[in-house]
Amino acid sequence: MPGATSVRLRHLCLQPAPYISAIRAAVLIQRWYRQYVARTEMRRRYTWHIFQSNTSFFTLLPLSFHSFITSSATSWTISHRPAQNVRNLISHIFRENDVCWDSEWERYFCYKNIEVPEVYSGPHLTFPLTVEQAVGLLEAFRNKKQQLHSRYVLELLLETWKLLRMLPNINRISTCHSKEVTICGDLHGQLEDLLLIFYKNGTPSLEKPYVFNGDFVDRGKDSIEILLILFSFMLVYPCDVYLNRGNHEDHIINLRYGFTKEVLTKYKIHGKRILKLLQKIFSWLPLATIIDQKVLVLHGGISDTTDLSVLTKVNRHNVRNFYVSLNLDLSTAFTFTLCSVAGPVCFSAAASEEEGPHLFLVIKSLFVCLQILDLLWSDPMNQDGCMPNEVRGGGCYWGPDVTEDFLNRHNMQLIIRSHECKQEGYEFCHNRKVLTLFSASNYYDVGSNRGAYVKLGPDLVPYMVQYQASSMTRELTARQSVGRTERSALKVLREQLFAHKSDLLCAFKKFDTKNTGLVSLIDWASAVESVMHLNLPWRMLRCQLVTCKTSDGMIDYYDWFNELAIKGPNTDSLLETLYRHRSTLETIFRIVDTDNSGFISMEDFRQTWKLLSVYLKMEITDEDISNLAETIDSNHDGSIDIDEFMEAFRLTDKKSRLERGRSMFMGTTSDLTKLESDPNV
Repeated sequence: MPGATSVRLRHLCLQPAPYISAIRAAVLIQRWYRQYVARTEMRRRYTWHIFQSNTSFFTLLPLSFHSFITSSATSWTISHRPAQNVRNLISHIFRENDVCWDSEWERYFCYKNIEVPEVYSGPHLTFPLTVEQAVGLLEAFRNKKQQLHSRYVLELLLETWKLLRMLPNINRISTCHSKEVTICGDLHGQLEDLLLIFYKNGTPSLEKPYVFNGDFVDRGKDSIEILLILFSFMLVYPCDVYLNRGNHEDHIINLRYGFTKEVLTKYKIHGKRILKLLQKIFSWLPLATIIDQKVLVLHGGISDTTDLSVLTKVNRHNVRNFYVSLNLDLSTAFTFTLCSVAGPVCFSAAASEEEGPHLFLVIKSLFVCLQILDLLWSDPMNQDGCMPNEVRGGGCYWGPDVTEDFLNRHNMQLIIRSHECKQEGYEFCHNRKVLTLFSASNYYDVGSNRGAYVKLGPDLVPYMVQYQASSMTRELTARQSVGRTERSALKVLREQLFAHKSDLLCAFKKFDTKNTGLVSLIDWASAVESVMHLNLPWRMLRCQLVTCKTSDGMIDYYDWFNELAIKGPNTDSLLETLYRHRSTLETIFRIVDTDNSGFISMEDFRQTWKLLSVYLKMEITDEDISNLAETIDSNHDGSIDIDEFMEAFRLTDKKSRLERGRSMFMGTTSDLTKLESDPNV
């Protein structure tokens, strides 16, 4: 019996020549298309990987810095004692967050002496709030009308605070009345996503309850508007709108990721007051929500020690960013890690036999803090076990065995968490017993990811709804969308490469034994991977990252770094230090700027750098700091504008005008097409 292949070949040979030509053309087209799809998928994957690695690279900084300043406040050694100004700076951070009596907070919430001018055309609120007013507030923000007046903001916060104080640590809701519950993940200040969710799914009501799973603020430009909308609907429907706390509902994190700056910009007179009250409100947000006793909704995750019975009893509003100092006369010293909601905090204590009960309370508090830290910061992993989350600097990684054990102990079937951006807006893991949900679409750039929300009915089977909020995404072709996101990712990658310039030079010189300044493509790729550890297709990326190569294909790595220009003074080591730790430096600046004016004095600038040098464990000379300060203070007024300072050291790539234009470009499809067809770009 002849084989099937030989039969088909014989049949093909009997066909007319035009038919054979058509078949060959179809095969060529199919082969080309498959290669095109494969290349596009490769670009999509490494683009996503670059964005994810960049998030990990910069997420660790605020947490490790918080740990540093907290431990510094209690454990400076005599041999390395900072200047008095630096100690005052550190103590100021915590004075800003001191716990006040409730009566003092009542006074802080007082709004009656704030008048609303007649020219104010924004929403007017009266309390108790009505559905019409909540919807009106939503429409006002949708239409970009005037922002809500600070008097109404304070009054709304007061009512929200009163309600939150009555809520338990873990909310419990049922699907038997509403038939369906909608759960939303991270929004991160992206109002467009919230508006789209309400458009597609409807606004909260008695028949349509919602659970919002934390991280309402930071990164996006409309964080305060999102909070005001959610607080309004929660006041109208207190039994149908539930808000869980996320890791970004935190003072130190807000300083770094933009929410503090947003509020102070939008509310210049009462902004600081609003921020402090919001921090109090954040501390009262519930930690989790349980649906039908079977589904646990929390922001981060769990660990092998997570115990819901413990979490239901903790005073959640007292577990916040703080440091504790115990002055005990001890013969034996104990060192713990006291964990706050923003990360690990070094804590030193000592104990003797007389202090045993006191030490027991300290250990108990430590255990409680760890429980909350895990809830807010943890991430799932594929392998079994539980280990510290070194990437984030707080929480843990937990495996499928930990999930199985937790669900069995609490008689549950599913964990819904957020905390991680997913390309499709959601992702199942641990045998579909853990669902990660992320509702901020276009998180890294337009087209980078979808957003999603999930609906749960009485059968508790998740029904996923995906979307992308930006209208520009719908205008772009698939090629333009992938290309735009890729260019944005490559810009991020160049920033990471520059931040590791010194390490890369050392790696190149190991291959360049004759010190010619040249390396082969293979050696270049090996050296970059040995430093960056990103597992990227470096040889494939060479065309996008490197333009300086010799006629024989060698790469001039000195010229490669010269392609990256820094707008600032020519102090290379200091510039690289600044760029690698710019997020930490900006956080310090926001803290030092006690009056929130956006300016700091020259002396505060010097103390900021001295504090950073202690944190980095490196020497930064007074002369370098003075030269830097004089260069930045271009108008010689004796103060430094924080925003201008950060902009002055922005990394610019001489070869990437298109990328720079598109990183903030929100034009039309025709505009993008013109840019792509421009031979000069």
